[in-house]
Amino acid sequence: MAHAKAVDAPPPSGPVERGTGGNPWLVLLAVSLGVIMVMLDGTVVGIANPVIQADLKASLSDLQWVTSGYLLALAVFLITAGKLGDLFGHKRVFLIGVAGFAISSVGIGLSAELAEIIPGVTPVGALIGLRVLQGLFGALLQPAALALLRAAFPGEKLNQAMGAWGAIIGLSSAAGPIVGGVLVEKVSWESVFFINAPVGVVALIMGILLIKENRSQTLARIDWLGVVLLSGAMFSLVWTIIKAPEWGWGDSTTLTFIAVFVVLIGAFVFWQSRAKQPLVPLSLFANPSISIGTFLMMMVAFAMFGAMFFLGFFFQGVHGLSPLEAGLRMLPMSAGMIVASPLAGMALGRFGPKITMASGLLVTALAMFLMSRLSIDASFIESGIPFVLLAFGLSPVFVGATEIIVGNAPVQLSGVAGGLQQSAMQVGGALGTAILGAVMAGEISDTLGGYLGPAAASIPPEQLVALEKAAAFGTAPPGLSEQIGNAVHLSFMDGMHLAFLVSTCIAVLTAALTLFVKAGRKTEGAPVHVG
Repeated sequence: MAHAKAVDAPPPSGPVERGTGGNPWLVLLAVSLGVIMVMLDGTVVGIANPVIQADLKASLSDLQWVTSGYLLALAVFLITAGKLGDLFGHKRVFLIGVAGFAISSVGIGLSAELAEIIPGVTPVGALIGLRVLQGLFGALLQPAALALLRAAFPGEKLNQAMGAWGAIIGLSSAAGPIVGGVLVEKVSWESVFFINAPVGVVALIMGILLIKENRSQTLARIDWLGVVLLSGAMFSLVWTIIKAPEWGWGDSTTLTFIAVFVVLIGAFVFWQSRAKQPLVPLSLFANPSISIGTFLMMMVAFAMFGAMFFLGFFFQGVHGLSPLEAGLRMLPMSAGMIVASPLAGMALGRFGPKITMASGLLVTALAMFLMSRLSIDASFIESGIPFVLLAFGLSPVFVGATEIIVGNAPVQLSGVAGGLQQSAMQVGGALGTAILGAVMAGEISDTLGGYLGPAAASIPPEQLVALEKAAAFGTAPPGLSEQIGNAVHLSFMDGMHLAFLVSTCIAVLTAALTLFVKAGRKTEGAPVHVG
């Protein structure tokens, strides 16, 4: 087995810039604007899903693929994208990501038109395919953004930068449901994707003018075998997560893909221990904080993205709200992050990651538990309180885990660290959407018949299956009796409540892991094992 070689990290060129040059707060503004585009896309898609379902006659599986296809592309490509930034320059990769994300967003808005001119392609198929392409460009954008921040700010100010970054992203998240609701209701669902075009143009101009290039001074090439092995392993994992609820977790196809993942990830780890310039230096994981921070990010994303997937259907399907009204209902959470994120950065600097992140996870658990108690006619206050708590619970965890992963990594591997952080988030989100979706579907199937009562005996099996699928959207087909409509809504609520309870348990169990993390390093120049 080849011995690891220690390469000294290049010393910082100044007290602030460390490679990017210029004012670090302007760099923060420029990279945040690019990430805002991604955040806007995430929040508005949630609002648009019910309208997309009705307009394109999409199934629940189709809508899950609108989300999961995007997550799959991100998860497969993020770490490689981070390495590309380390090698070719984070500014260059960031700008390519911004431009590609904006262009693919416009393509998504034109899905129906593209389906008409491309033989054999349906509007839903075009939408999903372009979401995958959008995910690939998002993968280029996000690790590069974190790497540029890591290089721009000295270690003692990284917490502040991450807190401010979180606040800016919170602002975009707060605007997303409102902007998305207005666009969906007054214009069309396509317009929620078109909005990325002007945002992308502004982000490109600011990036070109405000960011100076930075890249690793110790890397010379890409570990292409590592790229193939890791991409194959990540694809097998996320594909299994997405499809297992449909195939069955004990099905031979599911077990085959799991076996492929195990073999490929084993081969990847073996190769990384021998490669001269590995894609992911295994010495990164010798730091327990990076390993635990990665797992924390994955588990929090599991709880949040998995459970939050259903809220748009709850507000619009069960509650009967318009897209704009649904966006207003979700505003307390995203708006709360504007306040919570900078406070989280300050708390991390004063109390350290252990207390701050553990407290955040416990608050998150409380918020999820309150959501599991939401009634079918919950008021704005009843849903708003847990949303605000969720903002103040999640912010310390997201800011803290990001700082732990990126801050503990050597600066010349910050792109890889940023890709690792984002991969953990996307894999966790895909896990949450698939597993909690399966949990919810199972609960609906178990409870719907009981709510239907004697009427269930007169409903043909195929219609009962259709009602179960409708319940997953929180809606009942038109023309049915009030009793059947109520049964569909009540079974949806049972499924959603169970999903939130599972998320509550995950948040509580994950809180214990924060006791083993340490804050990011404050100085550079420590030896870094690269091969």
